[in-house]
Amino acid sequence: MITISVAGQVKAQSNLNLKFFGLSLHPKGDVNAPLMPLNPDKKGYLVFNLGGTLGYEHFLKPDKFSLKAIQAVYSDCAAQLGGFTHVGVRWVIFKKGKHSLNGGFGPTLVYRRNWYELENYEDSGFFDGGKKVKYQYKFIPYAGEFEYNLALNDQYEFSTTFIPGYPSLMSLSFGIRYWLPQKEKAPVSVPIYPAVRR
Repeated sequence: MITISVAGQVKAQSNLNLKFFGLSLHPKGDVNAPLMPLNPDKKGYLVFNLGGTLGYEHFLKPDKFSLKAIQAVYSDCAAQLGGFTHVGVRWVIFKKGKHSLNGGFGPTLVYRRNWYELENYEDSGFFDGGKKVKYQYKFIPYAGEFEYNLALNDQYEFSTTFIPGYPSLMSLSFGIRYWLPQKEKAPVSVPIYPAVRR
């Protein structure tokens, strides 16, 4: 009997992504623009945020479908503490060479320090919670993102995310996507039996 050892390497299927957040876009402007210190146009169309997002993504089928979780903490448009928690599904829209574009959606909980604490705040009706809670919040069952990735090497990619939540939650963030190393498959011995002449 002869045995042949077969070994292979499993393609990375999980990644961590760390991104700088970022930039908020309000296509119709914002009634509370005077409360936004990092608002260069003074009308709320474009507002800079300081913070970040940490995400974990696991591919159920390599280069096709994945599950993704994201936690964000940042200084919101009024320079107060805010964040969001998101879980969703993703799919690869296209991948060619070093470039890829992913898209997906899922439930998201957005929260921020209560803006009623700010003088001259006008309630737009988007956030829930009223005047007495410490944090306003909004649950969005269908929030999504588009993510463009540029491979730098086998493990690191430059990654940028666009959240198309028109007209209230459009945002841009950018950072690094890191593919977690995978263990090689253990060698498998395949027996080959010589033909027996009769």
